[in-house]
Amino acid sequence: MTHARIKLLIAEDEKNLGLVLQKELSRLGHDVTLVHDGTGALQVAREIDFDVAILDIMMPGASGIEVLREIRKQDQPPEVLIMTGHATVETALQAMKLGAYDYLTKPCHIQELEAVVTKAYEKRQLRRENLILQTRLDYKDKTPDIVVSSKPMSDVMSLVRKVASSNAVVLVTGESGTGKELVAHAVHHFSQRFAGPFIDISCAAIQETLLESELFGYEAGAFTGARKRKMGLLELATGGTLFLDEIGEMSLTLQSKLLRVLETQTFYRVGGTKKVEVDVRFIAATNRDLDIYVGEGKFRSDLLFRINNFTIKLPPLRDRAEDIPSLTEHFLARVSGASGICFAPEATEVMMQYGWPGNVRELRNVIERAVILASKPEIGIEDLPIEICSSSRIEKKASTNGHADPAISLDEIKKQQILKVLEQTGWHQGRAAEILGISPSTLYRQLRSYGLTRSRRVSELMF
Repeated sequence: MTHARIKLLIAEDEKNLGLVLQKELSRLGHDVTLVHDGTGALQVAREIDFDVAILDIMMPGASGIEVLREIRKQDQPPEVLIMTGHATVETALQAMKLGAYDYLTKPCHIQELEAVVTKAYEKRQLRRENLILQTRLDYKDKTPDIVVSSKPMSDVMSLVRKVASSNAVVLVTGESGTGKELVAHAVHHFSQRFAGPFIDISCAAIQETLLESELFGYEAGAFTGARKRKMGLLELATGGTLFLDEIGEMSLTLQSKLLRVLETQTFYRVGGTKKVEVDVRFIAATNRDLDIYVGEGKFRSDLLFRINNFTIKLPPLRDRAEDIPSLTEHFLARVSGASGICFAPEATEVMMQYGWPGNVRELRNVIERAVILASKPEIGIEDLPIEICSSSRIEKKASTNGHADPAISLDEIKKQQILKVLEQTGWHQGRAAEILGISPSTLYRQLRSYGLTRSRRVSELMF
């Protein structure tokens, strides 16, 4: 006897034979649905996700071949066994061309039928696993890439490892750019579900109707353009983890449906009447204060109670400045490879004094930009954005006569940076504006303000 409980559809117009097959295959531990005509077979196949369908060729309503042709149009169709008492080479070839797994003649022994059903089921499971693996590649499932130097982040990773061993729902909070998705990856990576899929979705990036169909999937005919059944992310994530980013932006209607899934691990596809069972671990993330959202009526209190069993709060980068040198080296290695580029100590010092409103994401972008701008192996203060330089009083080093030069003005730094980018781009103002992170019109105004023209010598504007 197989250990798998296979969902079987039997379409057999000979009622006595159908009842015998249903009884014997149910006795072997399978979930069997019996119909006696092709029309009934098509109807239940639209409502239930069968693993294997056993179809008689000669049936009223629709033949087994016609049912096979329609079933194979489904997004995740069952494997089909064609069974008949009127076997011909032509019908066997036709069935196999249409995608039937096997072709059996009546009468057949239950043991023989059970063996073929089991092999067909294993083929469908392999097809499903391949789909999940492809989905994991599409969603860039990877080992978490988290740099930890400071005590606050060491405490976070310690909590991640403890929480990962459970199956509890986790809520990750923190400002935008602090690395909430990386922490969600880490929880999945260190959990017993690591071999399963990690699937993520942003609740803010998709409008409500599309978000519902993405999460729950839909049945054929559920809405205009839904020509066939589609599996949702909940089904694709079964056996693994579903990461709901920016959950605070989810509508109250969807929050109610999500709460039911969290409680029962079941749901209905959009337009469906058949309950779908899943085995999914949930991780949610937000940069909002959900307690305030609850008070404003924007978030369900019962859902908040359900998702914050374990809350992992990520500190902003300004509260862990000691991580900046390690993060800088990490991003430099990724951006520049083995080119030998490094940051000057004074540039690193300036970055450690900056407030980083965009957190780690902003730091990564600044480093990528600095590598593009740098004209020498050592990245200096002049290669950093103006807003970072202005966060610290930047003074020139003492001159050879022992007297300190006046502090460099912000305008002078900005002039030097604009001129440097223009020289690197051959005075192509469009490319220069893109690198500087400003619009071409803004660059044009600044050029006029500083009196910068291509003919003006660089030396006239240097310190």
